[in-house]
Amino acid sequence: MKVEKAEDVRLLAEKIILSLNFSHIKKERLFFYRSFSSKTRALARIWSFPSLWQEALNLPSYYIIEVVSEKFDKLDSEQQAKVLIHELLHIPKTFSGALLPHRTGTFKLSQRTVNKMYQEYKKKESGDKKNWRLNSKVKN
Repeated sequence: MKVEKAEDVRLLAEKIILSLNFSHIKKERLFFYRSFSSKTRALARIWSFPSLWQEALNLPSYYIIEVVSEKFDKLDSEQQAKVLIHELLHIPKTFSGALLPHRTGTFKLSQRTVNKMYQEYKKKESGDKKNWRLNSKVKN
């Protein structure tokens, strides 16, 4: 399996993080990679840095989001954003290096949750574009 840094994915994820106010996510400790020739059925996956490794290496928590090129790159921009929202929702509010499962006692990471978050993201993104256009008209 070959991997390379995925700057385009990082930029999209940063927009999502900002728009959805995922302030618990430390962007400087979140990395993005694109894999090629992976045998997985997944479109993307998130990798954690568990607390035992953090303790042993005396390092803070980190996360990696890997997108599987053969699958992720074929998706339209809406589906790519939804995949990233899904992966980002696995990061706990503590940014501890752990991963949230799809279901907890109080949270369910479902397609419905992702779709709701995506609609919020699109609403804020379109609002930002309107505000930018209004601000640029006022300045001219």
